[in-house]
Amino acid sequence: MDEVVETLTRIEQNYRLFQQQQFSFIRALEHTRKEAHDTMRPVSSIVQVQCYKDHHCYNSTDRRILNMFISLCNDLRNLCHKMETVHPGDSVTNCLLEKCKVLLNDSNDLTAIRATYPHAVVNYLSLEEARHRYGGVVSLLPIVIDNMWEWVTHSKR
Repeated sequence: MDEVVETLTRIEQNYRLFQQQQFSFIRALEHTRKEAHDTMRPVSSIVQVQCYKDHHCYNSTDRRILNMFISLCNDLRNLCHKMETVHPGDSVTNCLLEKCKVLLNDSNDLTAIRATYPHAVVNYLSLEEARHRYGGVVSLLPIVIDNMWEWVTHSKR
């Protein structure tokens, strides 16, 4: 259990660093979407971000921040697998873990999710960005991290 907490703490620290660069992340998505001629539809999945990075990213700053997002998603996915082995689980922890797995699925549609208070990630976006383009993708990490901390809290009981 201690290893899970340490890993989650490290991921959360990396997320805070990523969060400080949210404008760079949004700018990178805008640049790569323009290159892909895909400015109409919202960024709706992790695989879409990966595709933008792999095929339409020609700027090292953009590549770095997109890599950071994908790395955080992969770290959280790996932690999900570790959590399954650490704690046998009950209905609450299994539900939390399943929710994290679904959210972190590469092709899961993120357009409908939004982080709420105390997370202000969506508040930093303009109304158009928040509603239509990036609200789901910027909400993914804080929601998953919160669910994982809830899993840790419940598992310790």
